[in-house]
Amino acid sequence: MASFEPCRTKMEKEGIAQSAISAFESTFNSLVSGNTGIIPEDSISPVPELVHADGITVEPNATLLAETVVLKLNGGLGTGMGLDKAKSLLEVKNGDTFLDLTAKQVMCMRKEFGQNVKFMLMNSFSTSDDTLEFFRTKYPNLAAEEGLEMLQNKVPKLCAKTFEPAVCESDPSNEWCPPGHGDLYAALIGSGRLDALLEGGYKYMFVSNSDNLGATLDLKILTHFATTDASFMMECCARTENDKKGGHLAVRNSDKHLILRESAMCADEDEPAFQDITKHRFFNTNNLWIRLDKLKEIVDKFGGFIPLPMIKNSKTVDPKDDSSQKVVQLETAMGAAIECFDGASAIVVPRTRFAPVKKCNDLLLLRSDAYIITEDFRPVLNPACGGVAPIIDLDSKKYKLVGALEEATANGAPSLVDCKRLKIKGKVRLGRSTRFVGSVSITNTSDEAKYVCGKIEDKDIDISDTLGLGALKPIIVPSAPIDGQKPGTSGLRKKTKVFTSENYLNNFVQSVFDAIIAGGTNVSDGTLVVGGDGRYFNDEAIQVIIKMGVANGVKRFWIGENGLLSTPAVSATIRERGPVWQKAFGAFILTASHNPGGPDEDFGIKYNTQNGGPAPEYLMEATYANTRSIRSYKICNDFPDIDITKVGETSITAEDGSTSVVVEVIPSTQSHVNLLKTIFDFDAIKALLDRPDFTMVYDSMHGVNGPFAKSVFVDELGQDESILTNHIPKEDFNGGHADPNLTYAKDLVKTMGLDRTGNKIDVDGPIPSFGAAADGDGDRNMILGTQFFVTPSDSLAVIVANADCIPFFKSQGGLKAVARSMPTSGAVDLVAKELNLDFFETPTGWKFFGNLMDSKAIFEGKDYTPFICGEESFGTGSDHVREKDGIWAVLAWLNILAANNPDPSKPLVTVEDIVKKHWQTYGRNYYCRWDFDVPDAAAANAMMDKMRANTESNTGRVVGSYTIATADDFRYVDPVDGSVAAKQGIRFLMSDGSRVIFRLSGTAGSGATIRMYIEQYATEKLDMPVAEALKELTRIALDLCDIKTFCGTETPTVIT
Repeated sequence: MASFEPCRTKMEKEGIAQSAISAFESTFNSLVSGNTGIIPEDSISPVPELVHADGITVEPNATLLAETVVLKLNGGLGTGMGLDKAKSLLEVKNGDTFLDLTAKQVMCMRKEFGQNVKFMLMNSFSTSDDTLEFFRTKYPNLAAEEGLEMLQNKVPKLCAKTFEPAVCESDPSNEWCPPGHGDLYAALIGSGRLDALLEGGYKYMFVSNSDNLGATLDLKILTHFATTDASFMMECCARTENDKKGGHLAVRNSDKHLILRESAMCADEDEPAFQDITKHRFFNTNNLWIRLDKLKEIVDKFGGFIPLPMIKNSKTVDPKDDSSQKVVQLETAMGAAIECFDGASAIVVPRTRFAPVKKCNDLLLLRSDAYIITEDFRPVLNPACGGVAPIIDLDSKKYKLVGALEEATANGAPSLVDCKRLKIKGKVRLGRSTRFVGSVSITNTSDEAKYVCGKIEDKDIDISDTLGLGALKPIIVPSAPIDGQKPGTSGLRKKTKVFTSENYLNNFVQSVFDAIIAGGTNVSDGTLVVGGDGRYFNDEAIQVIIKMGVANGVKRFWIGENGLLSTPAVSATIRERGPVWQKAFGAFILTASHNPGGPDEDFGIKYNTQNGGPAPEYLMEATYANTRSIRSYKICNDFPDIDITKVGETSITAEDGSTSVVVEVIPSTQSHVNLLKTIFDFDAIKALLDRPDFTMVYDSMHGVNGPFAKSVFVDELGQDESILTNHIPKEDFNGGHADPNLTYAKDLVKTMGLDRTGNKIDVDGPIPSFGAAADGDGDRNMILGTQFFVTPSDSLAVIVANADCIPFFKSQGGLKAVARSMPTSGAVDLVAKELNLDFFETPTGWKFFGNLMDSKAIFEGKDYTPFICGEESFGTGSDHVREKDGIWAVLAWLNILAANNPDPSKPLVTVEDIVKKHWQTYGRNYYCRWDFDVPDAAAANAMMDKMRANTESNTGRVVGSYTIATADDFRYVDPVDGSVAAKQGIRFLMSDGSRVIFRLSGTAGSGATIRMYIEQYATEKLDMPVAEALKELTRIALDLCDIKTFCGTETPTVIT
């Protein structure tokens, strides 16, 4: 006989509670002893008549609520319906998911009873993260309650031949499975929750499934349970034809105990009796009432667990690979515990308390008008149905998975309120205009989903030969996972030749669509924005995304003219462009930012959400997971290519007239420039620019910023186009590196009288008063004065200190908060402290700033806007959009200069004057960044790992004239959503306030970029060359990281 010891060892190594191990050992022993788990028909009898809830006459006792806890089982992924997240996150009705309605039911219940009735969830290892993130985001008060979550255990899958723990080398997580909802008892015991509840004075527990929204706390039933002194009570419903294949309640002949027989416990020869609803009349709703003190007695009696009947399921170790190892999954049912409780009872409840979703048939019915949502957020059968729900029979092969149902009902759920029976064979498309009456059967033998519309009454119709979608018909293209599609902080960036390889772009785009649709985005509503920085492959990628978008259900697109949209312009378009009914739900941005472009250089793609900001971490994690399991993608190959060089609309209608798609090419600069005009004082800026003693030059480095610079400075501010340089976008940035720093913006730097280290040089002719540069996608900036370089950190601090010069901030009562990325110098910290502003130090990545900006609007937290933020990597911005904004920073500086030069008859106050005055007020943070572009990413990671491992030993160490007060790996707990970002950079914090920081950039297309940051604060000697001021600290930094040993160099690629 197989031994349990390998299972015990595996579970103990995983940290599984002893109660769960004992419970699993009980079911394992049942398996290996030859017990099939079958309950023969001749060993049971039908249940006699039961008490009906409608007939209870007891007076409800509200005092019992103080002793009652409500628990929802939320461990199911819904894998049988094709889901890989908590099934409770499925949309049910009117935009609400199961969890939305559950949360609203809890809040309504508390309001109705005037008591804070305790609420708990039992999540599984597969649903915990998604569920807690959902509650933190939408219901933070519930999320903050102590003891909200109890985690379900997990058990090993067993090799079907040997009964030893199964192995899945491709994904070890597949070696585990949930032990069924019978694990409720082991989880209560092992987590200590049972003892804690009893100590807290709780006596009664009401348990139900999260997908059964009809199961709410009923005070009358609770009072009945308490007054009858039952130890355990199961809510049952009378079986109907729709329920005949599910489990039923019975009486065991040997001891007259109530027992539960599930379908897996029925022998084939007993199937007719099992499905006889006149014989076995009642089924378990999985709404259970449990006396916690009695549960404790049973647990103690059996030595720490409850012995439940075994349920055996045959599967494969990888649920998505039928050829993988055959396994056995052992489960138990919580309702089966009824046989363990002396004095257990059952009660018949109305069907309104049972509205679960097990198949797409159920989901379609629930989403239709056959169900309505009550004032206390319960779904109940529409009274117009006459008390009988329609019988739905969808093609089990075509509509086994939720995704297929979502596609079929992309235009809305059909009307079923007057339907008696609906049978669908084949693929169809339904909508709000589809109305089924009486008994209807639809057949489609073609391979294309055909549209069913209008009223169909008591008919059997064949739609196989009707017109289809024509150019809007999607096809499914087989594919397979491609390694290396994990997006970084700024999306996915690779060499262009990688993106142009077979299926590479398609796989990633499909994975994003799958992730956002699974996350609840209805892509058929609103608009998808698409544009990029104009680099090589931009235009071709746009056509692919349009065709794939149509195939995935997108009905409207906004495409930047000539395919161009800067990153901040995309954010502005999402947030500002209307009308409301066309508002964008998201955007694909085609950019690799400041990385070189061309057929042998870099390409990139990122997704922004409806707030205009980068996709949150959970969405990118879901996308990455999809890239690792993708098997196909959808595309409409017959959809025509769109002429993106001309502003205007193209509308393509399906042959059957059922739907249409509109692709609108929009003026690239319109939304962004219109927004900028509301932020800044354009009249004051124009007056500055018109001064004879003021000149400027703006270098767009042949990136996407050129058209925006022309629109602002030439079209709006009336300047000569000669102030713009390199402002014609080119797909290879004219062979340059469109990164606005002293190294790569060399033409501008020379024009401004500086060298690549920021030192002054001799220049023939006059030097402009003001210089600025933009990167490839227009979100970064560099600011220069006459022979004077403004570091990004100083630029941020100066803008914050002078924010009241800018109408956007002054008109809203001034700034409320500022933030900087951790590597950015502490210059802005001093300003925030002086001005009494909320201040935040975040990891690198604009999404962290976006959370703070949206603290009130999305998370119902504190309002931190108006808000300014920035990064040392030449990124600055505010809450006007949810991306850094290069041209915004340029205009901010010009607005500040204009405010400091109100009288044109007086000498010009220069960029240098403003910065030096700032230093005199706040002190100077000497600061520089060295970038090392290294080809060996493994060596770079090894260097970082070595420093990470030595943080403890380095703390307190004396290096030169410095003492390392703290060495650590920066960790950030988001104050808005509670999420944690770890391993964000190695910090050496010196006792005098100086800092040395190392991090790997997430923006490299290949290899790795190591960034080394060096900072020293000074209140005296404010005019030293930066390299001289930081000479000793730089040497110390190079020694601390030992980059020479790991990467073979101490010479940086770029110094800023």
